[in-house]
Formats: sequence, C-alpha cells, structure tokens
Amino acid sequence: MLIGEYIHTIDIKNRISLPAKFRKELGKRVVVAPAPDQCLFIFTMKEWDKVSKYLTGGGNELSFLKADVRSFNRFMLGRASDAEVDSIGRILIPEFLKDRIGLKDKAALIGVGDRMEIWNDKTWAKYKENAEKSAEVLAEKLGGERK
Repeated sequence: MLIGEYIHTIDIKNRISLPAKFRKELGKRVVVAPAPDQCLFIFTMKEWDKVSKYLTGGGNELSFLKADVRSFNRFMLGRASDAEVDSIGRILIPEFLKDRIGLKDKAALIGVGDRMEIWNDKTWAKYKENAEKSAEVLAEKLGGERK
C-alpha cells in the first residue's frame, strides 16, 4: 500500500525521484495520468490495467456510446503516459502534464493506497489545509455511508 507524503525536487529534465519507500511496489514501469483534481495520478501497470478496463466499459463493449464516458476517457486515457523508472528511481514527467498542474521545481508526492499522486507543492499545501479543516465533517459523512 502506498501511503505517506514526500516533497521532492524536479530536475531540469523534468525527472522526479520516487520515494524509496514506494519504488519496489511501483515496479519498473508506471503510468502517469491527469487526475480530476489539480494533480497527477501514478499507477502501477497492474492498477492501470484495472483502471483502463473499468473506464473502457469493463465488459460493456458499447460504453463508448455514452458522451460522458468518451469525454472522461479522452481526458484521462488520452493524456496518460507510461514512464520507465530509471536505475536511481526517477521517472520523467511529460511537459504537457507538468504544465497542466503547474509543476516547477518542487512537488508533493502523496501515497493514497492504490496509487501515488503528484501535486504542485504549493497547491498541495492549500488543498491539505482545506481538507484538514473539513476532516471531521468528511469522516462523519463517510462513517454514515458504511453498512
């Protein structure tokens, strides 16, 4: 399970070092994809296989007939990029994904269970501050949904 928060630098060639704690679990290849929030998702190849199958219908061959499905697939699948983890644990962030979330020289890498997220460090700080303010309310909502 990927958990924890790390701040890492992005080098001049758009490479970022993955947290050492995550490297074994992520493997030698990952997929970098845009997320609905102002961040990027990093999936293992195994998780990406699950996500892409779900998004493309998971057995419903005609899911592409739904406009919302097509739009979201274009957003996420169309802008996803696979990345090789190099010998010292770095991946290359494509320029168009780096620009999408305003990555400059530092990024927050967040483990959220089945995936890792990459955030602009300043955007993450603001998001985290807001989330912490509403954590009690969110916990109450989530606690009420379980059966």
